[in-house]
Amino acid sequence: MASLNNFDANQVDPSVALDPLPAGKYIAVISESELKPTKAGGGKYLQLTFQIIEGEHKGRLVWARLNLENKSEMTVKIARGELSAICRAVGVMQPRDSVELHNVPLEINVGLKKRDDNGEFTNVIKGYAKKGGSVGGGGATTAPRPAANAGPGSTPPWKR
Repeated sequence: MASLNNFDANQVDPSVALDPLPAGKYIAVISESELKPTKAGGGKYLQLTFQIIEGEHKGRLVWARLNLENKSEMTVKIARGELSAICRAVGVMQPRDSVELHNVPLEINVGLKKRDDNGEFTNVIKGYAKKGGSVGGGGATTAPRPAANAGPGSTPPWKR
């Protein structure tokens, strides 16, 4: 048994299941990033959390995993191409740390994919573009960069 410290469900709104976002283009920012080991242990992937910042689905999250270290050269090539598209969309061409990609609005093209394990649909990001641009691999873009002194407690540019 586990003590629930006098928990009262009457005092807490119940969580609700969220359906996947409808396929389409959304304005988002990268709100979190983390380098994680792959399940098999033979590489690492960069997990990026994108937060929708405009429209009906404001606040919803979508994730991308970029396999930057993997035994498969093709997997790494695809991940590096996706990272290049993200860098171009946020105007940071040579990031030294993934945090440099945070809090800069960009347009993401979200699609739906059927999961192999349960047959339900889940969101996938199919492309990235400069805010107001066309989503895809993209050419060279420039976008406002976060302030150099922007720390965890500072307000991101898209909330100002």
